[in-house]
Amino acid sequence: MNLPFFHKSDPKEQERIASEQAAFQAYEEGVATTRDIIAPSDFVVTPNYLQLGENYLRTIFVYTYPRYLTTNWLSPIINYDLTMDIGMYIVPEDVQEVMQSLRRKMAQLESTRQMEQEKGLVRDPELDTALHDIDELRDTLAQGQNRLFQFGLYFTIYAKTLEELNTLTKQITSTLGGMLIYTKEALVQMEQGFNSTIPIAKDDMNVLRNLDTGSLSTTFPFTTAELTSDEGILYGINRHNDSLILFDRFNLENANSVIFATSGAGKSYFVKLEILRYLMLGTDIIIIDPENEYRELAEAVGGSYLEISLNSPKRINPFDLPISAQEETGEDVLRSNITTLHGLFRLMAEGLTPEEDAILDKALYEAYALKDITIDPSTQHNPPPIMSDLVSILNNMRGAENLILRLNKYVEGTFASLFNQPTNFKLTGGLVAFSVRDLEEALRPVAIFTILNYIWNQVRQEKKRRIMVVDEAWWMMQYEDSARFLYGLAKRARKYFLGLTIISQDVEDFLANKYGKAVVSNSSMQVLFKQSTSSIDIVAQVFNLTEQEKYLLLNASVGEGLFFAGLNHVAIKVSASYTEDQIITTDPKQLLAMQQQAQA
Repeated sequence: MNLPFFHKSDPKEQERIASEQAAFQAYEEGVATTRDIIAPSDFVVTPNYLQLGENYLRTIFVYTYPRYLTTNWLSPIINYDLTMDIGMYIVPEDVQEVMQSLRRKMAQLESTRQMEQEKGLVRDPELDTALHDIDELRDTLAQGQNRLFQFGLYFTIYAKTLEELNTLTKQITSTLGGMLIYTKEALVQMEQGFNSTIPIAKDDMNVLRNLDTGSLSTTFPFTTAELTSDEGILYGINRHNDSLILFDRFNLENANSVIFATSGAGKSYFVKLEILRYLMLGTDIIIIDPENEYRELAEAVGGSYLEISLNSPKRINPFDLPISAQEETGEDVLRSNITTLHGLFRLMAEGLTPEEDAILDKALYEAYALKDITIDPSTQHNPPPIMSDLVSILNNMRGAENLILRLNKYVEGTFASLFNQPTNFKLTGGLVAFSVRDLEEALRPVAIFTILNYIWNQVRQEKKRRIMVVDEAWWMMQYEDSARFLYGLAKRARKYFLGLTIISQDVEDFLANKYGKAVVSNSSMQVLFKQSTSSIDIVAQVFNLTEQEKYLLLNASVGEGLFFAGLNHVAIKVSASYTEDQIITTDPKQLLAMQQQAQA
């Protein structure tokens, strides 16, 4: 029952309510909304582009598709390094209506074919194909194996200039056209096209084409690479989709890897984790350790830790010859080792003149001949010469006086004990680390060169899965001969089932050297962790990074970066178990806590 006298209102109450509403409205008008925040300063509409603030925009739409669509055909467009919005609209169609429409269409085509036959015309293959496709679609729809959808696909391209916008438009239309997917610009409909690609789920374009379930599934836009195989080790988690990065580097084109990062970004942690996991697969590991970072790891796995210094009893004779492999002649072995010794003595003597180089070459052959070592493989098992033998020969050669003065410190001077004695140890299996921390800085490049040559001679004697880790490799890039030798290792490692791991935090010095770039090119696995602003540009140039990937590396947390394996690359987060972390951690706070816990 409606009784009006029960609804009499007080004029004062009405005035109060009106006053409150006016005040609230005035308040709302003075508050910035989300729309105010995201709205551009200006919005210019033209027939073939939009100007949104400082950006130029253009929308294109797909108007025809080929008979067959390949899986992941959108991937090339999505992976372009450009700013772009993509709008997809999927409208399911009623099966009964589709079946009736197909029945009518089939009747029309059958009638057309019958009329052509009566006129004696040549059979039309396009007509036969259309009839076959309709018949096949009707069968799958009737059996519930398929459905039909209307699909609209729109791209809004962003650019800083109109010229760039035209270039990007041609690039995308050409790429799609190469797949027989044809597009048009939304002429005189640029605003509607823009509205159709912003996240408001409103299709103002309404350019829809029929696709069945199979064809529609190929348009899935989330295309991220995966690095997961049935064998190998776990490297980390794919940050794009949380899948496991699991594979064997020895299945790549070569087993070499390079790792670049700033100090504290997690490169040593990553390498130690890889070492630990490959040891479980029976792979031998050899490490050049300039800062004693791998001692705890070697002790934990029962490996050998060899200190190379003036006070250490361990000695390496650079004149050692490898045992000839089946594919190498005795002449190859001797010539190869003498070539390597030329590089070593250039480091020791801080350069050689052409005359000194020729004198040294003759002296080296005479030094081996002094020990009855020739190109005959049977003689190459004799004890090799040492540095003092070479200097004795040089003393009897005219023009070698200057060279003798520069080499004398390695025979009688400060460094005499290090390289002037026979080698007194052998490589064992498992993990072997060479520490050069206690060597003088001037002696490090020579010592690392000698150690690498010794390891290389051992590797050539027996083919088995090995990984050789060279930490802080930028040391070797400072000298042309050691850089060339490292490049030679990278090129030849695959032949002997060796994977070379190069680690450096001084990216600029490493990549500034032509041999450094060549080492990167000969490494199928590449890992980039956090980079500095001073080095990101050269890293981006060498590794062909997008702007988004550069941003990722500049802002990466510890253990996060980019992982390249062959032609694929993904964003990685390194993941270790608790036990692994206790063995390989390099965090000073964590190490101190573990030390205090052990003493308690």
